[in-house]
Amino acid sequence: MRLFKTRSLAAEALGAGFVRINQVDAKASRVVKEGDAIELKREGIRWTYQVLKLPVSRVSASLVPTLIADITEAAEREKHAMVQMMQKFQRSKGTGRPTKKERRDIERIDFQDGDSAPESSDR
Repeated sequence: MRLFKTRSLAAEALGAGFVRINQVDAKASRVVKEGDAIELKREGIRWTYQVLKLPVSRVSASLVPTLIADITEAAEREKHAMVQMMQKFQRSKGTGRPTKKERRDIERIDFQDGDSAPESSDR
């Protein structure tokens, strides 16, 4: 179903126990049927997909959304959004000060709870 970029990544995830089908740990030989729920654990987030239709042969990655439905819980989606936001603003040691754009983006995140952002004195 192309839920991984490569077959070797899929095999690693299966071997590590990060893939479940209908609440049961999956093996590489497991046959997937229509209606099955596939659960993946990637980056600490549990993604859940339901198989809508099986392809007759291999299909391109652009056709995968027509074959599966993403039924991931809202809490997991929020966790994913938070992880992505944190990665965006994580700076490596020695990279210097944030640029003006990065600083403004950080300020926007700090004031998303409804408070207004402080006026910038940059001219």
